[in-house]
Amino acid sequence: MSSAGTRAENGQSQMPDVLASIDANADLSFEHLIADLSRSFISMSPAEALAGIEPALQRAAVFLAVDRITLAELRGEPVQLTLISSWARDGVEPLQASNVSRALPWLAAEILAGRSIVHSHLPEQLPAAAAEERAEVARTGIRALLTVPVRVAGAVFGALSVTAVQPRKWTGIEVRRVQLFGEIFANAFARARAFREIEALKERLEAENVVLREEIGVFDEAVGRSEAWLNVLRRVGQVAGTDATVLILGETGTGKEVIAHALHARSARAARPFIRVNCAAIPATLIESELFGHETGAFTGALTRRIGRFELAQGGTIFLDEIGDLAPDLQAKLLRVLQQGEFERLGSAQTIEVDARVIAATNRDLPRAMRDGTFRDDLYYRLNVFPIHLPPLRQRRDDIPLLTWHFIGLRQDKLGRRIERVPERTMQALMEYAWPGNARELENVIERAMILSAGSTLILEDALVAPSSAAASGMAAAAPPTLAQAERILIIESLDRCGGRITGRGNAADRLGINPSTLRSRMKKLGIGRAS
Repeated sequence: MSSAGTRAENGQSQMPDVLASIDANADLSFEHLIADLSRSFISMSPAEALAGIEPALQRAAVFLAVDRITLAELRGEPVQLTLISSWARDGVEPLQASNVSRALPWLAAEILAGRSIVHSHLPEQLPAAAAEERAEVARTGIRALLTVPVRVAGAVFGALSVTAVQPRKWTGIEVRRVQLFGEIFANAFARARAFREIEALKERLEAENVVLREEIGVFDEAVGRSEAWLNVLRRVGQVAGTDATVLILGETGTGKEVIAHALHARSARAARPFIRVNCAAIPATLIESELFGHETGAFTGALTRRIGRFELAQGGTIFLDEIGDLAPDLQAKLLRVLQQGEFERLGSAQTIEVDARVIAATNRDLPRAMRDGTFRDDLYYRLNVFPIHLPPLRQRRDDIPLLTWHFIGLRQDKLGRRIERVPERTMQALMEYAWPGNARELENVIERAMILSAGSTLILEDALVAPSSAAASGMAAAAPPTLAQAERILIIESLDRCGGRITGRGNAADRLGINPSTLRSRMKKLGIGRAS
C-alpha cells in the first residue's frame, strides 16, 4: 500500500476518536457549568439568588450558542405563564411581555399541558392556532425555538425557552441540557422566593407585635352617657359594620382614637390588626417610609427593608391620626391608595395591593385648609364619606364623674393607690373647669391627683380648686373669665411651672395633655410668648 493510501486509512480510522473526544469535552464542560451554577445558587442569599438569575441565564445561552433565553413560571388564579427573566445577545430583543399567557397564549397552553416545543423552522412549523406566536416570530426574526417545561418538587413550575435567529435542528442532547438548566434555575428561584416570603411574614408578624405592644393600654371604652356622647355612639353603630371610610373630627383630647378603636372592634375586621399612625408626630422626611415602607438602599440610612403601616394593616384597619398635618405630596399618594388600593414601597417599582379600611382624624378645619391650598379637595371628599364630630368635654359635663372614676380605675394598680372617695367639692371643681385639653387633660389631672393623694380620698392640685376655695371663704367674686381668658391663664401657669419648656415629659404640653404643635398654635393665637 502506498504511503498516501496509508495516510488516508489512518485519517479515516482516527476521525471517530476525534469526534468522541469533542463530545466528551463538551459533556465535561457542561457538567462543570451545571456544578458551578448549582454551587453558586446554594451559597447565595435569597436576594442574591433572585438577582443572579439573569447572569446565570446568560452563561447558559453562551454555552448553548443560542440568541435568546427566557425563564417563566406558572402562577396565579387562573394560572398564567409569567416572565421571570429574559436575556438576549446584542441585536436581539429579549422577551418583553410580563404576562406570557396573554402575549403568547398557544405557547403558554402547551407549557401548562406539560408539553415541549421543538421547532427548527419558523414560522412554517407553527400551527394555525398560534397567531400571536406568528406575529412575535415575524417581529423578532426568530427561526428556531426550543421550549421545555421544568419542574420543582414534581410539579410543573414553568418553562425555559431558547431561540435562534437561524433555522436550527435541535438534538436530543440539547433538549436534555436545556431541561437541566431550567430545573437548576427554577429550583433556585423557587427557594429564594420561598425564603423571602418567609422573611416577609416574619417581619410582618414582628412588626404587628411591636404595633400591638404600642397599642396596649390605649383607652378603648367609649365611656359616657350625656346626650352629646350618645349621639356619637349612635353614629359609630351606624357605620361600624361597613367598610366605609370615616373622618373623625374634634378638638385634641376628645377621644378620636377611642372612637377609631370602637369602629374597628365592632367591624368584621376586628380579628385583624388595628394600625395607628400619628401623621403629626413623624418627621416629614420619614412619614412616607412609615406609611408605605422602603427597600434596602432606598435612601441614606435605609440599611434594611421596612414594611409600611399600610401593609401591616392588610385585612384590618389603619387609623391616620392628625391627617390634616400630612404633607401635600403624600396626600396624592394616599389618595391613590383610597381610590385604587395600591402603592409602591420607596425604592421599588413593584405595586402592592392592600385591603385596609381607612379611618382618619383631625382637629384642624379641613375646609379652611382646602381654601388655603394646604389640603387637597379630592382627598377631603374621599375621607369625608362618613364624618363623626366629637363634642369637647365642656359640652358633656355630665360625663365627667363617669370619666373620673374610669380613670381612677385605670390608674390604681399602676400607681399603687386605692381611691374610694371623691369629695363633692372636688367633683364640682372638675365639672366647672374649662378643660381645654378635654378628656386627655382630665386623665392627666386625675393621675396627678392620685399621686398627691396619700389616703383613699382624691386630692386635687391647688390650681384647679382655687376658685371654689376663694368663693367658700367669702372673697369678692369676680366676673367669670371667658374661655379664651381661662385658657390663656392655664397655659401661662403651665409654662411658668416648667420654665417655659413645651416639649418633653412633665413639661407644658405634657401637663396640659395636648400635642406640642397644638400648644404652640394656641400660644400664637392667644399672643403668649415663652417669656409671658
